[in-house]
Amino acid sequence: MASQPELTVHEICHSIQGESTWAGLPFVIVRLTGCPLRCTYCDTSYAYEGGHKTAVEAIVKRVRTFDCPHVLVTGGEPLAQADCPALLTACCDAGWTTLLETAGSHDVSAIDKRVHLIMDLKTPGSGEVERNRWSNVEHLQAERDEVKFVLTNRADYDWTKQQIQAHQLADRVRAILLSPAHGSVSYAELARWILDDGLPPPVRLHLQLHKHIWGPDTKGV
Repeated sequence: MASQPELTVHEICHSIQGESTWAGLPFVIVRLTGCPLRCTYCDTSYAYEGGHKTAVEAIVKRVRTFDCPHVLVTGGEPLAQADCPALLTACCDAGWTTLLETAGSHDVSAIDKRVHLIMDLKTPGSGEVERNRWSNVEHLQAERDEVKFVLTNRADYDWTKQQIQAHQLADRVRAILLSPAHGSVSYAELARWILDDGLPPPVRLHLQLHKHIWGPDTKGV
C-alpha cells in the first residue's frame, strides 16, 4: 500500500494576507518547515526547523475549520518537501483559492495549474541569486501568477529591471512586485526610482502589509 502524503508543518493560522496582489484579504496560512536557501534578509528563519509531520488529509481538515475561501502555502520553501504538490491539489479540490509562495529555486512544472504562484526570484543582494531556476518562467501563467523581487540596494533594482526585460516578465505574469528588504531601501526611495524610470504595469511597489499591522518580528501571522 502506498504511503499517504505528509508534510512537516510549522504552523497553520488564520490571518490577513500581507503580500502579493492578494494583500488585505483573510487567508488561512499553512507554513511548512525547512528551506535550503539562506537569504540575507530572511524574515522566516524560525521556520528552518521544528514543526510536526502531518498528513495532507489532516492539514485539509484543519484548514476547513477556519471557514475561509483563501489558502496560502508558504515556508520556508514549501517545494523543498516532496509532498507539497499533493497538498496544493487537495486545497484546490476542496474549492479554495490556493496560493503558493515559492522561491525560484525549485521546479514548478508539476504544480496544479489551478494554483496561483507567487515566485520570489532572488536578487544579488539576497546572496542566493545563483539558485534561481530561470526555466520556471516558462511555466508561469499570465492570468494568475506573480513574481516578486526583494531589493536590498540600487544595484538590486537595476539588476531587476534587466531581468524583467530579458525574461519578458511583463508578458508572463499579472504582477511584478518590487519589495524593499526590511531596513534597507525605503519605500519612498523605491517609489522615486520607479517613477523616475517610468516603469509600466504590471510593475508595482510592494509592501509587506502584515509587518505594518503586527510589527516586523511577530510570528503566527
